[in-house]
Amino acid sequence: MNAAAYIVIGIHTICAIGLVLFVLLHSGKGTGLSSMLGGAVPTTSSGTGIIEKNLDRITIGFAVGYAVTALLLMVIYRPML
Repeated sequence: MNAAAYIVIGIHTICAIGLVLFVLLHSGKGTGLSSMLGGAVPTTSSGTGIIEKNLDRITIGFAVGYAVTALLLMVIYRPML
């Protein structure tokens, strides 16, 4: 295995852990990080708080990173037999 595969595996692992953590931080109906910390923060016109929107952006970033590294691993990873 080459060095690029190790780097991509490391990034993939970080994205997987981050994705799990940030999905768990999302709120259900009236619970979660946005209602716990953002009670005094005013909501925007769509009714979603600022914290929740940033949480969505971070989660989408981790999901895109996970998908890209999964595709890269399909191309560059060659297990030794």
